[in-house]
Amino acid sequence: MIYMNMIAYFIFIGMMGYYFITNLQWYSYKLERVVFHHTKAWWNYFYFLLPFLLYELVVNVTDGQYGFVVVVLYIFAFIYWIRGVDKRLVFTGRVKRFFATLYLFALFMLFALKIYTLFVPLALAFVVSLMIEKMLFEGYRRRAEEKIESMGDMIVIGVTASYGKTSIKNFVAHLLANNYQVYATPRSVNTLGGIIKDINEDLPSDTEVYVVEMGAREQGDIADITKLVNPHYAIVGKIGPAHIEYFRTLENIRNTKMEIIQSKRLKEAWIDQSAKIKTTEHIHMFGQDIQDIQATLKDTSFTLDGVRYSANILGAFNAMNMVATIRVAQALGVDEATLKKALNSLEPVVHRLQRIDAGGKVILDDSFNGNIDGMLASFELASTYSGRKVVITPGLVEVDDDLNIQVAQRANEVFDLVIVTGDLNYALFQKHIDPDKLKKLASKDQMKEMLVTETLAGDLILFANDAPSFI
Repeated sequence: MIYMNMIAYFIFIGMMGYYFITNLQWYSYKLERVVFHHTKAWWNYFYFLLPFLLYELVVNVTDGQYGFVVVVLYIFAFIYWIRGVDKRLVFTGRVKRFFATLYLFALFMLFALKIYTLFVPLALAFVVSLMIEKMLFEGYRRRAEEKIESMGDMIVIGVTASYGKTSIKNFVAHLLANNYQVYATPRSVNTLGGIIKDINEDLPSDTEVYVVEMGAREQGDIADITKLVNPHYAIVGKIGPAHIEYFRTLENIRNTKMEIIQSKRLKEAWIDQSAKIKTTEHIHMFGQDIQDIQATLKDTSFTLDGVRYSANILGAFNAMNMVATIRVAQALGVDEATLKKALNSLEPVVHRLQRIDAGGKVILDDSFNGNIDGMLASFELASTYSGRKVVITPGLVEVDDDLNIQVAQRANEVFDLVIVTGDLNYALFQKHIDPDKLKKLASKDQMKEMLVTETLAGDLILFANDAPSFI
């Protein structure tokens, strides 16, 4: 019985630690976000708090004799939870150090103090892990700063926005590639930690232009990245209510994005008109200078400074993003002919209004676009299609209900079939979409079957936003 309880204790603390660190990783290791902003808060109660308290109660009441019963029951709940998670824990160095610390404290509590407890090892592992990561982080930061300083001739371009950061970054890199040796932060890497890692591990020493995407979840985030890379040129794209629950107000979002112009090396910046800033000789506003935008299911074209540009990129909002990139390229000496040629060969960013023709169906993959303006723009684009139209979406996340009401009402007008994934916004969509148009997809595992049974050749299928299972 003693050995059974010991084994059960170590299994249980491993599962609880796995749940705990997985949720921290999802929410950028911010405990307050896991506790107060988890979109499935009931998970924390059912898969963590309740089994935690039940185990402590049984162990204390039975003097440690029957804790294994709780563990056996929890194994089934844990397996059920993890099978439904589509964004699994990534075993980074930080995660490995957390588990090593967790088990060291668990061993001490059990063998030195003869206590079966979960709280102390978990709490100590969390605190010690934070201290270790802070020390390591400062070392990584210094290395990154030194590397940037050693590449003194390298031009740094910073890109931030509420929406469209990754697209703008990729557009800039593409437009400059004929004239410079360009390197851009990969994928959607845009946090201070991610950028530090990118600089230390992947930034090539022969880079002439480094394009840095900058993201933020709270005030000061852009300032921290700006202090690290000090961009020579900056783009601030569309500002809107993305992550409004963290920033509280649009003014806070705007002020955070504008932290980019604090760069000590700033030469010029182009700011979207949504920021409503005062322009100067070096800080320009863009958006008002674009004319005659034409967006179809094949391409997007527009006029800028009397010149007609076109690109195989979908969505009228992308015309605005391309204007900002053209301005940066012009500042770095790229001529009109090269710009036109580069735009003509521009590839869409994967999962951002990416058109795929398959099985006689037109698929618009906009699954990485989770903002109100982009989603409504994709709906407008879909509305130009003459055939049957289907949208698959969880709605918007981390926004208030008013924006999702707009999404639901417009979806009801445009689409013949609206398939809502998950529970997050389904009840709200039920109130604003005709019942004969609305279907629910409870699990992504059912996606393939649903596409076969619910869509037909000749349909346009729009994947509008995506959300991992924890949302």
